[in-house]
Amino acid sequence: MTEQRHERALIVDFGSQVTQLIARRLRESGVYCEIHPFNKVDAAFLGEYDPQAVILSGGPSSVTWDDSPRADDAIFKLGVPVLGICYGQQVMMQQLGGKVESGTSREFGRAFIEKVVDDPILSDLFHAGDSEQVWMSHGDHVAEMAPGFGVIAKSPGAPYAIISDPERKFYGTQFHPEVVHTVHGRELLRNFTHGVAGLKGDWTMAAYRAEAIEKIRGQVGKGRVICGLSGGVDSSVAAVLIHEAIGDQLTCVYVDHGLMRQGESEQVVTLFREHYNIPLVHVDASDLFLGKLEGVSDPERKRKIIGGLFIDVFDEEAKKIGGADFLAQGTLYPDVIESVSAIGGPSVTIKSHHNVGGLPER
Repeated sequence: MTEQRHERALIVDFGSQVTQLIARRLRESGVYCEIHPFNKVDAAFLGEYDPQAVILSGGPSSVTWDDSPRADDAIFKLGVPVLGICYGQQVMMQQLGGKVESGTSREFGRAFIEKVVDDPILSDLFHAGDSEQVWMSHGDHVAEMAPGFGVIAKSPGAPYAIISDPERKFYGTQFHPEVVHTVHGRELLRNFTHGVAGLKGDWTMAAYRAEAIEKIRGQVGKGRVICGLSGGVDSSVAAVLIHEAIGDQLTCVYVDHGLMRQGESEQVVTLFREHYNIPLVHVDASDLFLGKLEGVSDPERKRKIIGGLFIDVFDEEAKKIGGADFLAQGTLYPDVIESVSAIGGPSVTIKSHHNVGGLPER
């Protein structure tokens, strides 16, 4: 098997709840990218991943804290363009010789920035003197830029709204270009990846499908796979993709917990057995789930119960099938990020999804 190597960007996650939106924007412009936690990105990882551009995400911490997350210094020695967003900008400044201070109040919501000088990252966006709507969400602010940096755009509340070191192609934004409230944020990110970093944008979903099928075949070989199927988009796409790759070497297990909409379980079973012709085990465990949930009102506790029971029932059915070499599960980026903080803290956990938050360590 030969895996095609696309140009790639790396997103270093500092725990922002909207980090996955950065990845979405990049993929929409044809750039292959992956999100990795800051504490997993070191010189060895960077050597293996070999990014052509790096983006440092936002995050809930303050760089003024002694134990706050930091970027590995190897990132700034790679010789590739780096963009720091909000907390990412502050980390960059703090580590490269600038100064960050805690503000007396947070700046959250719409703001308007004004271009100070021309720069490739603002190509075709707005002219000097014009204002541009962006979305701010920060408590700290850059008080002094690191050596080599200059101001590209400013706002009344953020004199260093966009900064850059043109020689090293390092950029920082105090606002979040990945959210829709920043009107031309998508274009700004594209200017960074395509204009500054020179990426061609050669990654497409069609290419991903073909490459994923080839990769699955190479990994599984003649082995057998069991897939946890919920009927949702994430697990259904994973199941169909795997079935295209290995056919009847795949068996799906659908645990019916009794919480689906009326008639939806029958729809799932019919779709997979009759339309896709995928081997499917349907387990009606609705009485078990509803019994365990009786009297429980806290939503987070409900999700934990559902996740734990799902694994117990799935385990039992997997043993009946026997001989499986691989477990397959489809999980969306938002599920992972909402369920588990990159820094292990509760401040960025939105909710525990049944297929993430309830999983045992094994």
